[in-house]
Amino acid sequence: MIIDPVTLIVALVTVSTPVLLAAIGELVVEKSGVLNLGVEGMMIMGAVCGFIAAHETGSPTLAFLAGMAGGAALSLIFAVLTQFLMANQVASGLALTLFGLGLAALLGVAYPGQPVPDVAKPFPEAIREIEVIGPILFSHDLVTYLAVALVAAVWLVLTRTRTGLIIRAVGESHDAAHALGYKVVRIRILAILFGGACAGLGGAFLSVVRVENWIEGMTAGAGWIALALVVFASWKPGRVLLGAWLFGGIAALQLRLQAAEIGVPVALLDASPYLVTIIVLVLMSSDRTRAALNAPAALGRVFHASS
Repeated sequence: MIIDPVTLIVALVTVSTPVLLAAIGELVVEKSGVLNLGVEGMMIMGAVCGFIAAHETGSPTLAFLAGMAGGAALSLIFAVLTQFLMANQVASGLALTLFGLGLAALLGVAYPGQPVPDVAKPFPEAIREIEVIGPILFSHDLVTYLAVALVAAVWLVLTRTRTGLIIRAVGESHDAAHALGYKVVRIRILAILFGGACAGLGGAFLSVVRVENWIEGMTAGAGWIALALVVFASWKPGRVLLGAWLFGGIAALQLRLQAAEIGVPVALLDASPYLVTIIVLVLMSSDRTRAALNAPAALGRVFHASS
């Protein structure tokens, strides 16, 4: 079986989109100094809320909005726990993932196998059928292009605007930012909600576009991969995009290798995207000095406002 590189590239973009959306949202959260390990829970909530909305309303737009709302609602719980109640961020994030997985399973119990509407593509069929370029560049749905545009927008905001400067200042030294008059808690809550909405949108894309079905636990570790990609990218948006495409490429390739029946155990092929991501992450993090310089200095630290 010969693997067509064009269809492989198209598949890797689709596979990588949910992880890319979750990772770029988490990057903004961590830039503000908050470590939210609940990405998996927010993604699965976005997946079930988006799928239910798509099935009940027949509107992909409402499905994606519902997915964003589901992820943001779950992230709000994390924000209250960590920013108002001063709970430990690591423990709260892990609890959020467990809560999200359980709640999503409960909400989606009646929806496996239910139909959802097709998501329209923004470009006309004539353009999509252009050889090579058409499928790669113009055959995706609007959310896929939005994900790439979001990477550029986050880079622009973080590096070229006053808003980005404030977010980075809060993430580097919340005490200094507070002394300058910035509302640290408010800024971090908004960043957390943004990250939750992005993770929820990624989950909705997964259930409505990529799989077109609701399956309990369907995120299958994608949220953890998104967390790893932020570190892999050294908290830089452009590298998040490259890391997501790397993960998507390996995942798409292993599916085609399974179809080709090459004689490699299926379990090993299924694990290959995660193994490659871990290996690359270890290699990228081998320079501890460089990693420490790129990480927000106040990441994971609880903020206590001085009187």
